[in-house]
Amino acid sequence: MFPRFAPRALALIAFAITLSACAVGAPATPEGSVDPLPQTTEYRLGPGDKLRVSVFNREELTGEFSVGTQGCISYPLVGEVAVAGQTVPEFTNQLSEQLRNGYVRDPIVSVEIAQYRPFYILGEVNRPGAYPYSPGMTVMGAVATAGGFTYRANSRRVFV
Repeated sequence: MFPRFAPRALALIAFAITLSACAVGAPATPEGSVDPLPQTTEYRLGPGDKLRVSVFNREELTGEFSVGTQGCISYPLVGEVAVAGQTVPEFTNQLSEQLRNGYVRDPIVSVEIAQYRPFYILGEVNRPGAYPYSPGMTVMGAVATAGGFTYRANSRRVFV
């Protein structure tokens, strides 16, 4: 009787080990509670994003700038500035350095994303198309934004 159940028991143990290896704890907040939305990778700028740049006491250098198809913005004094692939803090540091090199003595630069580039969802969703991205969006959040899956959809398999 033991040999008959051995393969099932081994499969069950292997499955349990696999599940336990995939489990990760959520990061704790300073108060000791568990953060319900752990941070993933930081957002990288790209074509279609709109940035709000402020330079303290320099109104002529303050405004909104769109990232073009080549991944650059056209910025006063310094010209074309590569943006694509950088995080907001990386771009802020880069722009500060460029302004410091002969244009502004001690620039205090602030950059924020005024509008995120859209994402596109296709396939077996009720309303395929382009939608505005929001920070922390998940695949299921994107599907919900598009009206959910159709009745024909295989919700267990999604291509990104």
